[in-house]
Amino acid sequence: MLAFMLLQAAAGAAFGTFGAAIGAALAAFAAGYGIGKVGSSAIDGIARQPEATGNIRSTTIIVAGMIEGACLLAVITCLLAIVMK
Repeated sequence: MLAFMLLQAAAGAAFGTFGAAIGAALAAFAAGYGIGKVGSSAIDGIARQPEATGNIRSTTIIVAGMIEGACLLAVITCLLAIVMK
């Protein structure tokens, strides 16, 4: 009976760690996808209106930084979930 309870506790901890690792991977993937979309839209905008290059570039940098910040927060949260288990 005790061995069964220990196996259940170990399996639950493993699934929690696996879930946190998947969460960190999804956050990194979503950030990469988001920054790719922002960069693609910026290139399209610059191609259509070359005179607005400065405004588009600064907005792109700000948005990419915000996406990276959200991704970093998500990855740190997932890593803390792994460490705290």
